[in-house]
Amino acid sequence: MNRRATSTVGGVNRRISTLLVALAPIMIFGVLLTVVTVPYVALGPGPTFNTLGEIDGTPVVEIKGADVHPTSGHLNMTTVSQRDGLTLGQALIFWASGRDQLLPRELVYPPDKSREEIDEANTRDFRESEDRAEYAALHYLDYPMAVTIDTVDEDGASHDKLQPGDAIDGVNNQPVATLDEFQELLEDTRPGDTIVVDYRRKNAAPGVAEITLGSSPDRPQGVLGVGVLDAPWAPYAIDFNLANIGGPSAGLMFSLAVVDKLTTGELNGGKFVAGSGTITGDGKVGSIGGITHKIAAAEDAGATVFLVPAENCAEAKTADVDGIELLTVDTLQQAVDSLRVLSAGGEPPRC
Repeated sequence: MNRRATSTVGGVNRRISTLLVALAPIMIFGVLLTVVTVPYVALGPGPTFNTLGEIDGTPVVEIKGADVHPTSGHLNMTTVSQRDGLTLGQALIFWASGRDQLLPRELVYPPDKSREEIDEANTRDFRESEDRAEYAALHYLDYPMAVTIDTVDEDGASHDKLQPGDAIDGVNNQPVATLDEFQELLEDTRPGDTIVVDYRRKNAAPGVAEITLGSSPDRPQGVLGVGVLDAPWAPYAIDFNLANIGGPSAGLMFSLAVVDKLTTGELNGGKFVAGSGTITGDGKVGSIGGITHKIAAAEDAGATVFLVPAENCAEAKTADVDGIELLTVDTLQQAVDSLRVLSAGGEPPRC
């Protein structure tokens, strides 16, 4: 009896050992799936934001000081999600999903730049897209051009005297209508000179500022400490209230929201419209990245119409989605016209 029991126990131990040896590679692979990271980034559909809606009770596009027409429905901007620091297991899941795209990390985050530098650049691009969206909408609405302050140096001569968005009308009692005229009037100044600037400010009375000019090592004339450009100017303020969004591709949808709020009728015509595209101050729509992911995001949100920059149309048609009309646009004017044609039951240009 004792010999038989010993033999049985030994057999069980051998079977357990064999099983453990067989399971060891699987267990090791399981650990690798959850611990080892891979040098890839997953790109996929990101969140969408209705530019006609609100975020935490505040309008995404807020216009202060003007009569705003009622709007409803959707003009959604779209985004691409980026997932970094992937484990091997996560990368395999994203690859198998068919909806996400794996790219080598250096294509998304160049190795010669830090993550902070890249994030700052994306944030800067987004802020610039907001400015260009405002200018494009005002240009479409036929507001006159003005020498407009784009930036004010924090330690410059104009700090606390002029603000971004101010329109400069004159320098030392000389009228200013263009950027060239403004620059010519400053050419004969020197650091330490005091000049008088006549300006218009949004939602405020016109003002006059006396400013003592600063200096710059690369020019002999006095420096006002502002960045200026020729841009259409309106007496009211336009604010875009989305945070933690990067890149320049929201411009088109922001411009459409401004136009929709400042004109009669509804651009979306009762349809759920989404889209993406960069925009210039004069209303030209430019290409964007991740168009197929953005179309998928729009479909997930319920969109039936997607505005596609003309340069992205070929790629957009490869998107694996159903039930979304792809309208091609190359200017803000065309985007507005296409939505109105679609609302009237017509046939706008399509991809």
